[in-house]
Amino acid sequence: MISMTNRNTEVEEELSSNHSGSDARLVEDARHGDQEAFGQLVLRYERRLISVILRFVQDYDTALDLTQETFIRTYEKLDQFDASRRFGPWLFRIGVNHTLDHLRKKKRRGRWTLFSESSYEKGPDPSVPDPRISLDLSQEVQSVLHDLPEKYRSVIVLRDLENFSTSEIAAILDRKEATIRWRLAEARNRFKQLWEKRQNHSNSELSEIKE
Repeated sequence: MISMTNRNTEVEEELSSNHSGSDARLVEDARHGDQEAFGQLVLRYERRLISVILRFVQDYDTALDLTQETFIRTYEKLDQFDASRRFGPWLFRIGVNHTLDHLRKKKRRGRWTLFSESSYEKGPDPSVPDPRISLDLSQEVQSVLHDLPEKYRSVIVLRDLENFSTSEIAAILDRKEATIRWRLAEARNRFKQLWEKRQNHSNSELSEIKE
C-alpha cells in the first residue's frame, strides 16, 4: 500500500511564512483600492492555489476557472479579512470551499490528482521509466479517496498530498487543530482499510483468472 504517512508528517511547514508581513501590507493597500497590490497577491498565490484545486477536480481548465473565481471572491471579501491572521490560509479556505461547492452542485465527487506536478507544467522525460505503473497506482489511490467522505478526503489531500500543516488546515477548514488531528488519523485509518479491501479483492480476481 502507498504510504501516505511518510510525507514529513512531523514537519510543520508555514504557508508562505516569508510573505506574511508583506501580505498584510498588500491586503491593506488593496482594501484602499490599490489593484496592483492585489495583483501581487494573485501572483504570489496563484500557482499554489491551482495546484490545490487540481487535487479536487480533474480538469485543468476547470481548476483555472475556480481559481479565478476564488480571487474575485477574495477581493470582494477583503473588508472581512481579519488583519491579525495570515492571508494565505484565509485565501485557501475560500478556494477549497468554493471548489467543494462546485462539486456538490455538479452532483459528483471530485476526481483526485496524485501528483504535485501536473502535465501542463512538465512534459514527459524520455529518460524516465515507463510511467504506466505509477499512473495505475495513482488511479487506485484516486478511487480509494473517492470513496472517503468529504471531510476525510479534504484533510488527507491538504495534509498528505499538499503538505499543509495541521494548523494551516485548521485555518483553511475553519476547525480546531484537535479536530483536524482526529480527522486526519481517522482518514488515514479509513484509507488503509479501503485500500487493503480493494487490494484483497483485486488479488482474489487475479487468482480466479489464473485458475
